[in-house]
Amino acid sequence: MKVLTNIFLLVSLAIGIIFMSIYQPEYFYGLEYDVRVINGFKNNSSLPLVIWCSSNSGDLGGRALQEGDDFSWSLKTSFWGTSHFLCTMKWDAMRRKFDAFKVPRDLQRCSLFRKCSWLVREDGFYFSNDEVYWKKDFSWL
Repeated sequence: MKVLTNIFLLVSLAIGIIFMSIYQPEYFYGLEYDVRVINGFKNNSSLPLVIWCSSNSGDLGGRALQEGDDFSWSLKTSFWGTSHFLCTMKWDAMRRKFDAFKVPRDLQRCSLFRKCSWLVREDGFYFSNDEVYWKKDFSWL
């Protein structure tokens, strides 16, 4: 009887996994999010905002963003929930590392549009999931 119960549980689990991968692949393979970092400085036309981003699966490289420019990418969350994108920002003598996307923090706050946007200004880093309402998340220092 115990052997039959174990076999039933294993078959049920296998059927569940197959069902998820066929009918709801976004939940099995991960959800797709768009991440965008925008240079929101007002008076830095002569000095770009330098950004360099990497993830636990690779390096996205660096960019020099002039006033109003952005650096964006799409990602899929991993099955294990370990997706993490770390960026280093440099402007003049200021330098700051921050998590541009990190599970589980951003699964909820970016969830409605699956969009995580950052606006970098002279006084700090602002977050939005719709690019209409911005909330200051932290300062440079």
